[in-house]
Amino acid sequence: MYFYPYSLYMNPYYLLGTVFVVIAVVIGLIAQARVSSAFRKYSHIHARIGKTGADVAREILDANGMADMPVNLTHGTLTDNFNPGNGSVNLSDDIYNGTSLASLAVAAHECGHAIQYHTGYTPIKIRNLIAPVCNIGNYLGWIAIVIGLALGRTKIAWFGFVLMLGILVFQLVTLPVEFDASRRGLAILESHYLMSDEIGGAKAMLKAAAMTYIAATLQTLASMLRIFLLIAGNSRDD
Repeated sequence: MYFYPYSLYMNPYYLLGTVFVVIAVVIGLIAQARVSSAFRKYSHIHARIGKTGADVAREILDANGMADMPVNLTHGTLTDNFNPGNGSVNLSDDIYNGTSLASLAVAAHECGHAIQYHTGYTPIKIRNLIAPVCNIGNYLGWIAIVIGLALGRTKIAWFGFVLMLGILVFQLVTLPVEFDASRRGLAILESHYLMSDEIGGAKAMLKAAAMTYIAATLQTLASMLRIFLLIAGNSRDD
């Protein structure tokens, strides 16, 4: 059976998969809203230690043998990241210059990634290793799926599906990396920077941020399920 574009939207398997995708997207939107809400709340609660996110990041890096790693100011809101390519911690303006619980939590989290990289944390090494392979597999997978369905060659489509599974694997590996970075950051904040009644706010901020990674994984899982159902349905019609 040959696959025609107009039949895509009439395929019951594809439509069922679309329902899962919509649910996952809604979960993602809720997760993003929670991050924004948590950031608004805890960016207005200033840590009593009075240090900025940049100060805390610099001290954490220095204390963990990374005195030569720069802490840079970057544009945007919550665009904070650790860049293993050039070995830098990059903090958005609100985090870099802020003294709030949110600022210190996010800065410590990004330093947690730097510590992972510095100490050779296995999951982050795996993630960095598979990232380019997964990106290529995702691109080639889509091509194989389209060609396979268009020509009625479901074996080609299944091969494309397998290639695309790499993205899901990448996101599953990302979860422990993110959770561990938050764990490291919170431990440092609790022992050196925040009072006992402040640590709850930092934890809530990072917990909300972690939900976005879980939501992203669910969205990818739902998308893969939709593709699986589409190919499976096309196979049954052959």
